[in-house]
Amino acid sequence: MEQKKGLFRFLLFPFTFVYGLVVFVRNRLFDYNILKSREFNIPIISVGNITVGGTGKTPHIEYLVKVLQKEFELAVLSRGYKRKSKGYLLAGENSTYAEIGDEPLQIKQKFPDIEVAVDRNRKHGIEQLFLENKDLQAILLDDAYQHRYVKPGLSILLIDFNFPISHDHLLPMGKLREPSSERKRADIIILTKTPADLKPIDRRIIDKTMKLYPYQTLYFTTVQYHEPVALSASNNFVPTTAWIKENEATLLLVTGIAQPEPLKKYLLNFTPNISTLYFTDHHEYTEKDLQKIKQTFQNLKGENKIIITTEKDAMRLNKFCDSEKDLIENMFFIPIEIKFLHDEGEMFNEHIIGYVRKNKRDSILYS
Repeated sequence: MEQKKGLFRFLLFPFTFVYGLVVFVRNRLFDYNILKSREFNIPIISVGNITVGGTGKTPHIEYLVKVLQKEFELAVLSRGYKRKSKGYLLAGENSTYAEIGDEPLQIKQKFPDIEVAVDRNRKHGIEQLFLENKDLQAILLDDAYQHRYVKPGLSILLIDFNFPISHDHLLPMGKLREPSSERKRADIIILTKTPADLKPIDRRIIDKTMKLYPYQTLYFTTVQYHEPVALSASNNFVPTTAWIKENEATLLLVTGIAQPEPLKKYLLNFTPNISTLYFTDHHEYTEKDLQKIKQTFQNLKGENKIIITTEKDAMRLNKFCDSEKDLIENMFFIPIEIKFLHDEGEMFNEHIIGYVRKNKRDSILYS
């Protein structure tokens, strides 16, 4: 098996070399100001990663919204990955996954009072947001670490604790979008999905191995899972994790995310009876998929059985609430949020709020 992996990587090396050369040249063009990065006269916080998928951008964006929305007029701008629409679109009360993408839809449903918009061209998106609301005081850019045409005032880089970027390779050999050395552009680095019981001595070791620059700050976050929520608003029964454990319930875990295994590991705390149906990240569910889910669910043994999915998947599955009502009534999603380790949440909050307060200006674009 290892020999096959080695051969496969060897075959991919030429593609990785070409990709790496293109990324290197592009970054140097921005570094030497040949390609221009535009600044805006408003606090802009970028949240992104160097690896492909699965670092927890959405729950970290949601955390930032909670920190900032009480004091500032706030907007979130995303590209709206895998949406069917094009150009700039401002999310509304009746926006769908197909129009704006699953992650922006999730943010808008959780925080209906803030502006949520999508635009592949972040410069254009920021300009349009100002046209929509000239009183904006801060903008969060989702998944924008590689979008260098906009220069954020504060750049947050997320790195999965379980997949150190120093041990990875560029695409397609590995998962890196750009070399790990490009972490130098970040003001804040957050190691996500950290074990909740990480010891202070282990943290200090990681601090040293990260080789941070003087202007950078390192934080650690872990994932907190919450009680199941019904996919259907008309559902009268919502199982708790205590109910799952007490009844040794049988679960069908259905996901279309980059890394489903942590959720399965969490659910194993309550029952060993877990079957899985894994789809690709951001998978757009079809009627055929629903029939496959239904058939798999019907074949499960036991009286106490339910379907568990993620909150992001729920955004893509809720369009079947009417057509597949009987199946959807058995589906529940597990909300998640992030928590800072070692009581550093307040320090992070002060860091973010202090930046926005210090840089808050009139809503006028730089020329």
